[in-house]
Amino acid sequence: MRKVLVANRGVPAVRVMVTLRDRKIPSVAVYSAPDRLAHHVFMADEAVYIGEAPPMESYLNKEAIIEAAILTGADAIHPGWGFLAENADFAQMVMDAGLTWIGPPPDVIRAMGDKIKAKKIARRANVPVIPGVEGVRTAEEVLRWMEEEDVTFPIMIKAAAGGGGKGMTKVSSGDELKVALRQAASEAKKAFGDDTLLVEKYIERAKHIEVQVVGDREGNIVHLHERECTIQRRNQKIVEEAPSPSIDENLREEICFNAVRLMREIGYYSAGTVEFVFDIDTRKFYFLEVNTRLQVEHGVTELITGLDIVGIMLDVAMGRPLAFKQPEVHPNRWAIEVRLNAEDPKTFSPSFGRITRLQLPHGPNVRLSLGVNEGDEIPPYYDSLFMLLMSAGTSRLDAIRVMDRALGRALRIEGIKTLQPLLLSIIRHPVFIEGTFSTTFIDEHMPELVSMFKERDPDEEVLKIGRYVAEISALGPQDWM
Repeated sequence: MRKVLVANRGVPAVRVMVTLRDRKIPSVAVYSAPDRLAHHVFMADEAVYIGEAPPMESYLNKEAIIEAAILTGADAIHPGWGFLAENADFAQMVMDAGLTWIGPPPDVIRAMGDKIKAKKIARRANVPVIPGVEGVRTAEEVLRWMEEEDVTFPIMIKAAAGGGGKGMTKVSSGDELKVALRQAASEAKKAFGDDTLLVEKYIERAKHIEVQVVGDREGNIVHLHERECTIQRRNQKIVEEAPSPSIDENLREEICFNAVRLMREIGYYSAGTVEFVFDIDTRKFYFLEVNTRLQVEHGVTELITGLDIVGIMLDVAMGRPLAFKQPEVHPNRWAIEVRLNAEDPKTFSPSFGRITRLQLPHGPNVRLSLGVNEGDEIPPYYDSLFMLLMSAGTSRLDAIRVMDRALGRALRIEGIKTLQPLLLSIIRHPVFIEGTFSTTFIDEHMPELVSMFKERDPDEEVLKIGRYVAEISALGPQDWM
């Protein structure tokens, strides 16, 4: 590879560029009008303007991105995560343009992007799936399936073409079913251009466990063990850790074995993640989906294994075999990641504006993945994630202690609201420390978590300085000055 264009912005773009720098491979950034002074633009060796603020005119503009690659002499494109990362048509367009696509094959992306097809493939690979019914249109069809399969409320309606927690609706009774189906179909059509739905049994006390997998073009598939991503708000993860505190070695081996078997079935290469739902009460796990891209939370796997997953993606794209085999992967630490989003920690509503102060944590076992610098604007057009903060330790408690230091004392962000107070409350909560939480943790404990917030008022800081200046002015120079 002579030069790589990174078809993304913010945190994912910067993360990919870090590995490109390590490999001495020049990088090309693309940017929209509000991102002309963004961190990823200055991180890259070259940058190309591709359109106005709306994503459809810039970061989702396939033709403009490929044109930028050709214009700058880039011979490969890495999509990061989000935007076009799981767009099979874009992957095919990249390859048709004579460029290298740094990711899995387009036909695999397409197959795994359809939840109904993905479940059929999982069944074929003998991987357990959640009981469900596909392609439903009416409440009568759902009720008939529930009676035949002895499924009781609640159930979950999902967009077949969905992902990232979008297009999902929980239904707790038959009275809600008709409205929920209409609403889910409408949301699915708007978000994904496809109103096909599937309905699944809802697991009341669930955990979200996923397996990181890498593969090469020679058919070698290796898992890098599992992560737990159970702490979520609005069906989107905000705290992740590796390994999972919820499973024993036998279950770990079984889950990872099933993930590898599925990826072999579909002919996977590059980096990808197989996601599972784990039923706390029955101790059973079920296939959820395959993410055919680099995951936001890949950093915790890198911390416990010492591997560079982006680097592995580059090697595989260049046709190189994996440099290691399964017995050579030895996780030896615990790692936790929290997502810093520009959101009100009480309501999760977006918070946009300029970051007027950014004091970052340092010290042993802390890793940062930044998408911004102090003074940068958080625009209202894109995902609100602007920083990933990770900690590591020899044990889970060690990793929690490091995260407490990093979040509680060392990190200071002003000018926008962030999830920092909520994340600190979560990692200090006894249920989180015990590891007994489920996907409903935030919903169940939100008032308690908010009550633990330690509010910081910038006006108070200004008043302290004002009082100090007034005192010195009144009393004159002091001996200690």
